[in-house]
Amino acid sequence: MNRNQVLPQVQLSADPSALKRVDFCAPQSFKGAGFLSILELPRLAEEASTVVPGDGFNWNVETHFEGSPGSDPLQILELGLKGRLHLVCQRCLQDCSVDLAEQRRFILVSTEAEADDYPLEDEEQEPLVVSQQFNLLETIEDEVLLSIPLIPKHPEGFCEPHASVFGDDEGEAAADERENPFNILKNMKKN
Repeated sequence: MNRNQVLPQVQLSADPSALKRVDFCAPQSFKGAGFLSILELPRLAEEASTVVPGDGFNWNVETHFEGSPGSDPLQILELGLKGRLHLVCQRCLQDCSVDLAEQRRFILVSTEAEADDYPLEDEEQEPLVVSQQFNLLETIEDEVLLSIPLIPKHPEGFCEPHASVFGDDEGEAAADERENPFNILKNMKKN
């Protein structure tokens, strides 16, 4: 490919079915943006505690070629995600809205072997194996799933711990009345 060659830029459709088959192998760059509701991302919908109208993710994608002298240019994919979903707060066990905003950068490779050979130290970009029928919708959903906090919870002061998680007052009083098993050792030391 000639370095001075200007590649055509293809506008990606925001239709979820069109995102399931993008030809990233073609010598062109891509640009697109849109909104995906939670219901259009089935694995994410399983994680959500409730689906509220308007919950979902704005996405934007842009690819370009970067090269260094003496080597073939590398195709780079920039992915931006911003949105909201509802999860169960692990402090109060009630619904809690979680806002996510992510920027990801991928280097597009054509084989699994190229991806395996990519240096692990490069934390700024990850290899992504592409094909003529690449499922961009699945990649967007994967990145949202990876962005979900392990322990979702409301901000400090917005909820109280649920009684079944930490016990109630009656349970604490019964625990205090139970005899400490180490009291026997304490009495043995006195004798």
